[in-house]
Amino acid sequence: MIEYIKGEIAELTPTQAVIDCQGVGYAANVSLNTYTAIQGKKTCKLYIYEAIREDAHVLYGFATKEERELFLQLITVSGVGSGTARVILSSLSPGELVQVITTENVSILKQVKGIGVKTAQRIIVDLKDKLKTTTGETGIGMTAGLPSGNSEVHEEAVAALTMLGFPAAASQKVVTAILKEEPQATVEHVIKLSLKRL
Repeated sequence: MIEYIKGEIAELTPTQAVIDCQGVGYAANVSLNTYTAIQGKKTCKLYIYEAIREDAHVLYGFATKEERELFLQLITVSGVGSGTARVILSSLSPGELVQVITTENVSILKQVKGIGVKTAQRIIVDLKDKLKTTTGETGIGMTAGLPSGNSEVHEEAVAALTMLGFPAAASQKVVTAILKEEPQATVEHVIKLSLKRL
């Protein structure tokens, strides 16, 4: 079992990080929160969850143990797979998610793409008591610098959304609309807004 991967960031997109560990590149799926936390750094340490399936070994990387723990809790809920858990953690910071679940805020949870009322209620029922013990969660601040140029933000946001499973045409339409409203928006901000609209 891989606990963490530490090394140079060889490649980074809003959905995936490739970490070079002494000449071996590990590709890990990441949430938007983790992307924001490691963006602009040369090296990083990602806490790993390894999903072993018949056809693939998929790595998920997290900037903090708290975010990984939340991910692990989410995938224990019936109807929430690793893809959905990653979308949830891209829409809400770990701190926000803990607050939403402990305050039983169904309306915010069901705004996340792919989460209906029943799934939102199930997440809250299953995890509310488990999360009350994990206090001191601060979440990761959205303080990444602005990438240069709107087209770069547009490209990265659309690429990230299509990798998360959204249709390319719909993603482009939503991202374009958001950038018209907020030309200075960061990639993270655009993706977060898109996840609510798609």
